[in-house]
Amino acid sequence: MLKELHLSLSLVLVFSCGLLYQLTLRSHCFFACLPLFTSPQGPEGLLRNGRSIVFIETSERVEPPPLVSCAVESAAKIYPEQPIIFFMKWLSNATQLTPNASSPAFSLLSAIDNVFFVPLDMKKLFEDTPLFSWYTKVNSSTEKHWLHVSSDASRLAIIWKYGGIYLDTDVISIRPIPEENFLAAQGSQHSSNGVFGFLPHHPFLWACMENFVEHYSSSIWGNQGPLLMTRMLRVWCRLQDFQELGDLKCLNISFLHPQRFYPIPYPQWRRYYQVWDTEPSFNDSYGLHLWNFMNKEGRTVVRGSNTLVENLYRKHCPKTYKVLIQGVEGTVSREPGAG
Repeated sequence: MLKELHLSLSLVLVFSCGLLYQLTLRSHCFFACLPLFTSPQGPEGLLRNGRSIVFIETSERVEPPPLVSCAVESAAKIYPEQPIIFFMKWLSNATQLTPNASSPAFSLLSAIDNVFFVPLDMKKLFEDTPLFSWYTKVNSSTEKHWLHVSSDASRLAIIWKYGGIYLDTDVISIRPIPEENFLAAQGSQHSSNGVFGFLPHHPFLWACMENFVEHYSSSIWGNQGPLLMTRMLRVWCRLQDFQELGDLKCLNISFLHPQRFYPIPYPQWRRYYQVWDTEPSFNDSYGLHLWNFMNKEGRTVVRGSNTLVENLYRKHCPKTYKVLIQGVEGTVSREPGAG
């Protein structure tokens, strides 16, 4: 009897060792098998503190490209005490990450203590907002700019419901934003919707969602995005030109000078991918929008090129630079966002 028991235990041990060995052969399986959301508060709890930094991915893309990884890492580095919430469409209704989700970028971001991946469930998100009726009627398959339009809608609803700061996934954070209710100008009297922040249930965002539905025209690129923010700001405020580097104030909304996020305007976006004799300090900026939508040429960060963007990666998202640009792999341990 004892011999049979000993033999059974030996077989179980051998089987377990074999299974463990197979798991170790899977690249990054440790991170791929992590639960989707590990905070005891849950996503609702973290979002309700009103201090979250929010990113959104409305495509089914699983692996964040280097620029997206840099944007998220730099935000986690600048805001170490605040949750960085990355809403991803492909995670909708998922309960844990699958082995197919294994990737260097996903792994290194998962290892940052204040970064959390959350499913983007638009139908649930738009409930109790003016966007719900629009979403239940729109045919996304016929929409020319659906990925952009659905992202425009999602960011409005998330920040209205929970408060916090929304950042596009091509914005590199370089210092904290000292404002609570703000829009970022990308030019004189023209607002961006790639960066904005509000306290929960701010009436400006509710008005934006109403205008989104009333004046919906997806055939016009940006009509539900920067053009929406600009026309609503003009309803709320008498917009004036910026004086030197000062921000503008309207009621309780700050309209931030273009230097805060757009020191390099979109016609000059290629300058990020060039070598500068003397690189700008960006001392008047909180972050840098790299205009990735303009990058139809597919320009990337090239190791050793000494371009402005390579040096920005080195400084503001060193983990992304090391793993995704230099290609140096290694064990990534979960650590604080300030790391």
